[in-house]
Amino acid sequence: MSLVTMSRAAMQIMCRTARLTILLVPILAAADPTTAKTWQVPRTADGHPDFQGTWTSATLTRLERADQYGNRRALTAQEAAAIEGTEAKYVADRAKPSDLNAPNPNCSNFQFGCGYNNFWIDRGSKVVTIAGEKRNSLIIDPPNGKIPPLTAQRREQLDARRGTRGPSDGPETRTLSDRCLLAFGSSSGPPMLPVLYNNHYQIVQNRDHVMILVEMIHDARIIRLGGKRLPAGIQHWMGDSVGHWEGDTLVVETTNFNTQQNFRGSTPAMKVTEHFTRTGPDTILYRFTVADPAAFTRSFTGEVPLYRTPEAIYEYACHEGNYALPGILAGAREAEKNGTAQAPAADED
Repeated sequence: MSLVTMSRAAMQIMCRTARLTILLVPILAAADPTTAKTWQVPRTADGHPDFQGTWTSATLTRLERADQYGNRRALTAQEAAAIEGTEAKYVADRAKPSDLNAPNPNCSNFQFGCGYNNFWIDRGSKVVTIAGEKRNSLIIDPPNGKIPPLTAQRREQLDARRGTRGPSDGPETRTLSDRCLLAFGSSSGPPMLPVLYNNHYQIVQNRDHVMILVEMIHDARIIRLGGKRLPAGIQHWMGDSVGHWEGDTLVVETTNFNTQQNFRGSTPAMKVTEHFTRTGPDTILYRFTVADPAAFTRSFTGEVPLYRTPEAIYEYACHEGNYALPGILAGAREAEKNGTAQAPAADED
């Protein structure tokens, strides 16, 4: 994560109250068996499920499964309690007054303790629970819960790219999030994935379109319902999304990604298929499948619950008063003069 991202996070989060406690409310409501028995899917005027509102994907569950779990995707109650307890203790410890007599940390390499304290982080307080199963990863297929490896050809392509440019050769070689073009970590998606903070999404829909406004940066994805696919030569940030209804599930297929957009080494040929299903008064089950034979050795699938939140989405003022990018490039030029320039690196968006 870059300095420019940190400065944006500070401006954003100072405008809102802490979310960790609020996240508990929809989780508990969704687990109420009485609510589950009496609840009916809300519908819009055209009869389709109503997804409108503001939702959060914040969770302590990792995208990929830790090796210790093997092919087991469910956490035991004790394992889930340990993860959540560790996070709660971490938050409580970081909320204590700073020791002004402690030595300064070594910040030669980026560390969260050097960049900003835990006040700025909003990663949730619970692991993902789907159909009563507490998950140890968002990826559910392959069975090992990990994103498949890149193909040999794709690795060679990325290696060749890394060898021709440095991360600070110019503004165009910085990540898309550094340049305020697209959210980092695939927060905007697709697939839409939880990150360290700003995990809110506002959904607005009518008969012909569904719009998803992403809290991070300023991304708004417009899904055409029943529309025709754009020609392959027309490429968009976040791709070209076309949706249709399969019963009460909204299915969205996205292709035609911008050539600068990269998800874990993907190519513009990537296709993401998403399923949105209302599963309770305050929950949407979000399921995604990524297929890109030009990049990955196989497709992969993940699931993320979206929880309703009463909080608003605040303006994410990315450029205003932000001098980090000129500073990064000026620092790189100075490092080149001193012979300490960074080695070329791959894109991280």
